[in-house]
Amino acid sequence: MFYFLGELSGQISALNVFKYITFRTGGAIMTALLFVFLFGPKIISSLRLRQGKGQPIREDGPQSHLLTKKGTPTMGGLMILSGMIVATLLWADLTSPYVWIVLGVTVGFGLIGFYDDYLKVTKSSHKGFGGKARLGLEFAIAGLAAYAVTLLDSGPFSTSIAFPFLKDLVLNLGILFIPFAAFVVVGAGNAVNLTDGLDGLAIVPVMIASASFAMIAYLSGNAVFAEYLQIHHVAGTGELAVLCGAVIGAGLGFLWFNAPPAAIFMGDTGSLALGGMIGAIAVATKHEIVLAIIGGLFVLEAVSVIVQVISFKLTGKRVFKMAPIHHHFEHLGWTESQVVIRFWIIAVVLALIGLATLKLR
Repeated sequence: MFYFLGELSGQISALNVFKYITFRTGGAIMTALLFVFLFGPKIISSLRLRQGKGQPIREDGPQSHLLTKKGTPTMGGLMILSGMIVATLLWADLTSPYVWIVLGVTVGFGLIGFYDDYLKVTKSSHKGFGGKARLGLEFAIAGLAAYAVTLLDSGPFSTSIAFPFLKDLVLNLGILFIPFAAFVVVGAGNAVNLTDGLDGLAIVPVMIASASFAMIAYLSGNAVFAEYLQIHHVAGTGELAVLCGAVIGAGLGFLWFNAPPAAIFMGDTGSLALGGMIGAIAVATKHEIVLAIIGGLFVLEAVSVIVQVISFKLTGKRVFKMAPIHHHFEHLGWTESQVVIRFWIIAVVLALIGLATLKLR
C-alpha cells in the first residue's frame, strides 16, 4: 500500500523514499513488531481461555517440561503470521507475483499447522494431523508454488538450480525442478517444525535465516549487485526482502512473550508456516542449496529424527538419547538456556557461511 505513495514523488519529492526496498523493509520490521506488541497480550489471553490445559506435553520427553511447560497455550504462530501479513500488505509492492506466491505458501502451511495444533489441543494429545494427509497437502501447496515460480521466467534458468562457490555450474532439472522445489519447501517447513521444542529455540534461527534471505533476495533482485557478485539475477525477487523484514519484526515481538518461561508456544501454526516461507524464498531466489547451509541448524534437527527412526527400526537401538537433537543435549545435562543459546550461536555461524557464498565464487 505505502509503495504506491512513491508514484506521487513527482508532486512531492519526499515520497520517493517509498520506492526504496530498504526503507520499506525497515518499515515492515517496525510495523510487525508494534502489531505483535499491541495485540500479543490479547491473543495470548484469548488462546489461554479457549485452550484450557494448553499444549499437550510429551510424557516421554524431559521430565522437567511436565512441570515448567504444562498449561502454556500454543498457536502463538497466529501472532507472528498476523503481524507479518499486515506489515507485508502495508509495505510491499503488491503487484509483485513473488510476494503473493510466498504469502500463499506461508498461509497455506499456517492453516495446516493450525489444524494440527487444534487437534492436539482438543484431543489433549501430542499427536495431531495424520502424517500422510498432512504431507500430501504440503506437497500440493509447495508444488503449485514451484510451478508458479517457473512461469515467471520462460528461460531455462527457471527450472535450474545454482551451486554455491561455483558461479558457472548450473543444473537444469527441467520438469523435475517442480518436485525438487516442492521437496525443499516441505522439508524446510517440517525441519523448522521439529526445531520448535524449547522456549525461543526456533524463532531466533528463523529470524537469522529471514535476515540472510532478505539480503539474498535484495541482491538477487538487483541486476547491478547480482552482476557484481556473479550470482544469478532473478528480477522481482528483491521485494521479498520486505516480507523477510516483516518476519523479523513479528519474530522479535513474539520472542518478547516466548522468552523463558514462555507465555505462549509458537506451535505448528507458526513453525510450519515460517519454515515453508523460508523454503519458498530460497526457491524463488535460486538459492535452494544455500538454504541447507543457512538453515543448517534446522537440517541437523531433521536429520537427527530421521537417523533415530531408521536406527531404531533396523537395529532396535537409538543413536540419540532423544530426538530431535536438542532434547538429546538436555538429557546430557545441558540446561534449556544452554541448549537454546548455543544453538543460536550455531545458527549465526551457519548464516555467515551461507552469506559468504555470495562472494566466494
